[in-house]
This record gives sequence, structure tokens and C-alpha cells, in this order.
Amino acid sequence: MAFPVQRMRRLRQNDTLRRMVRETKLSPDDLIYPLFVRPGKGIRNEISSMPGNYQMSVDELVKECESVASLGIPAVILFGIPEHKDEHGSEGVDSEGIVQQAVQAIKSNVKDLMVITDVCFCEYTSHGHCGWIENQEVDNDKTLAMLQQMALSHVQAGADMVAPSDMMDGRVGAIRQALDEKGYHNIPIMSYAAKFASAFYGPFREAADSAPQFGDRRAYQMDPANGDEALREVELDVQEGADIVMVKPALSYMDLIWRIKERFAMPVAAYNVSGEYSMVKAAEKAGWIDGDRVMLEMLLSMKRAGADLILTYFAKTVAELTS
Repeated sequence: MAFPVQRMRRLRQNDTLRRMVRETKLSPDDLIYPLFVRPGKGIRNEISSMPGNYQMSVDELVKECESVASLGIPAVILFGIPEHKDEHGSEGVDSEGIVQQAVQAIKSNVKDLMVITDVCFCEYTSHGHCGWIENQEVDNDKTLAMLQQMALSHVQAGADMVAPSDMMDGRVGAIRQALDEKGYHNIPIMSYAAKFASAFYGPFREAADSAPQFGDRRAYQMDPANGDEALREVELDVQEGADIVMVKPALSYMDLIWRIKERFAMPVAAYNVSGEYSMVKAAEKAGWIDGDRVMLEMLLSMKRAGADLILTYFAKTVAELTS
């Protein structure tokens, strides 16, 4: 049947009817909130390129997590800024490292909040790369042993889930093996399975103090032009034991979110990254857009594309608007 019998506008007449037939819905349950922790006490330094986000000391981080939990957001993911950096990122595996301290404090004070940890060395190394450097290049296999140590130290501190973001070949299998050998069979791995060498990461590098001191990360992060390769990366991570796979960034890669969800039928996370956040905030400040509406439209489109979970710096605002 066609017009005039079929009138698509019938179900758009008012807000109540639109809500009833809405296909895609966004709720706090979908969200993971990224947080940055640094040494000290009473520290809450706003990140200039990411207004509304902060580098926080552990005591302030616990307060933030209490607020996050009160809004119904189920999980946070932690990024650490260490007191000292060295060539091999030693503080990243220290049982008294900043992320390890933060995990213990959160789990002691905000018991129902899931704590996920980013497993990567870029924040901890003096050179800013994601692993062991040999002849000015990241050595893949030596880095795997480092990642195993970091993941174990996070879980031993109380982390509920680990999320390797380094893009080394074989890292999911290596971490799964290390966790299983120590009896941590039930700790899930959320893999940054398709992580691209993107220009959208700029503000994050200020937030995490993680810019590479030489070269770039294109030898291990993916070429933005390659979609089929992303599916191969995801497939390998699934075979190695990933429980959740992630696409990063989200906004320019929603075709891959869709393809991955359709092909693997498993939980897919999308990282609404710093550059995506900062562009919205800058345009909102200039008066060019309605920031909240643009934000919700972006995140809904990620859900519509197939994302089950969204890592986003907008998480608290979304929770306030959708609860």
C-alpha cells in the first residue's frame, strides 16, 4: 500500500507517540565513563581541551565515582598519569602505582561500580609509545610480557575488567593466558580490537600526558582506510578470548560498528573519543549548535549502528538527561 492509505507521519504526531515507537534508546546502562587519575591529594585539574573533565587525585576520584554511581552509570574506565616515567613504564606494573591505588580506593568505597582499567604503556613511558622500544620501534613480543604484568597488577588490585588498548598482535591471548594461570578465569577482557591511528585523539593526549616523543603510532594502530582489516583484527581478538570488542573512534567508524555487530553477534563497545567530545563543546561554546541535542544524536547513532556500550566523556550529562 502507498499514499494516501500509508501515511508515515501518523506515528510522528506528538511526543508521546514518538516515544512509544522509538526504535533506539539511550540509557545510563549503556555508558562507561573515562576518568584520569594522578598522584597527590585534593587535586581536580580541569583539562583545558576537554572542559568538564579533570585529572584527579585518588581522593577526588572516589568522590567522582560516588557521583557517577548515583546517576546509574554502571562502569568507569581508568587512565593513569604516573608521578615518574621511564623508558619501560615501570610505574604501570607497580602494585602501588596510581591506577592500582585508584582501583583499591574505588572498590573499597563505591562497591557496586564496575572498574575497568586501560592496559597500555603510553602514559607511563618517557617516550610516549605503547610498549618496549627496540631500535626506535615498538617490539611487539617484548611488549606482550609487559602487558601481562600490567593486567595482572590491575586485577590483583581489584579491577573488574581489563581493556588492552596498545594494538600489539597477540595481546588478548597473552593477557587471557596470564589471568587464567593466576586463577582469574572470570575477569573479562574488553579489547580495543579496531583502534585506528586517528586525528581525533588530540585532546586525550593532553589529558593523559601521552603524546609520543618521536615518530607516531601508525605502525601499530590501524590505517583509517581499512575496513576489512578491522574485521580481521576483531576476529583474531575473539579467537584469543576477548569478551567485548571495541571500535575506536566511534563517529567516523560506524560502518565498522555495524559490520562487526552483524558478523560476530557479541558485545560491541564504541569509544566516543576526546576529539569528538571537544568539537561538540567548542561549537556549543561558540553558540553554533545545541550541544545537548547534538550529543544525544551522536550517541544514539552509535547505538543504532550496533554499539551495546559507549565509552563517553558525556556520560554524566547523558545520565542526567535520560534518567
